[in-house]
Amino acid sequence: MRNKRHGAFLADMLASARYEVLPTGSIEDKVLAHVPLETTVTVTASPTKGIEATLALAERLARQGYSAVPHLAARMVSGRAELSEIAARMREAGVRTVFVPGGDQDPPAGDYTSALDLLEDLTALGSPFPEVGITGYPESHPTISDDMTVQAMWDKRRHATHVVSNLSFDPQTIQAWVSRMRARGVTMPVLLGLPGPIDRTKLLTMATKIGVGDSTRFLGKHKGTFARLAAPGGFTGQRFLEQCAPLLATPESQVTGLHIYTFNQVAETEAWRRSYREQLMAVR
Repeated sequence: MRNKRHGAFLADMLASARYEVLPTGSIEDKVLAHVPLETTVTVTASPTKGIEATLALAERLARQGYSAVPHLAARMVSGRAELSEIAARMREAGVRTVFVPGGDQDPPAGDYTSALDLLEDLTALGSPFPEVGITGYPESHPTISDDMTVQAMWDKRRHATHVVSNLSFDPQTIQAWVSRMRARGVTMPVLLGLPGPIDRTKLLTMATKIGVGDSTRFLGKHKGTFARLAAPGGFTGQRFLEQCAPLLATPESQVTGLHIYTFNQVAETEAWRRSYREQLMAVR
């Protein structure tokens, strides 16, 4: 890292990075074995496994002392009555932050067809969670125009506190996206999404564990990940972060944290995070 100021900034970002995991049978033990208690852990929602798997894992992790963030996929929740029950249950477990994507379930389980539908009902229920995250799309969405994805963040701004970006591998794309958001008046802080160190074979194995329909979506969404990680000298989170550092370190970008997609390879992710942060700290 040539610029010491940028290196110090990234070291601080890595210290507070949060991890995303999928609710499989073995992931709780992996988190307990390898992830420090001060690390926030977010739990995805899978149409095949159902919202209960997400809620139950978030509950258990919260009671172990983690800051757990369940993904409340709107299309998996039947309506306000169920949402009210979920909110009460999560607050009882100590959950204070949720992430609200639209979700992939088709057809929807009930009243909610988009994230905004559920977010509006959370507000109507008295905003039970102090922190609410929504999805950001640096890369083009397969079915929604870029302008519409930025408009969607604007529409959700009254109900959310921060944006979590989907995976992107291009620092220039990140810069253009953040600039477009800010020009549109979307001022919410952004957590920058990036993949942890991923073994391609393990990633394929993970895709087969999350259900046939989910696996198809998983592979479709992340086929670029496979190609980049398989190529010699391909994508690394470290190089990506260093190329993004000039943008991230500017106060006006309001990129305030890192969201690491672990694909349940939490031991490898934590080892990489620690090692890279120690390198950055050594040159401060």
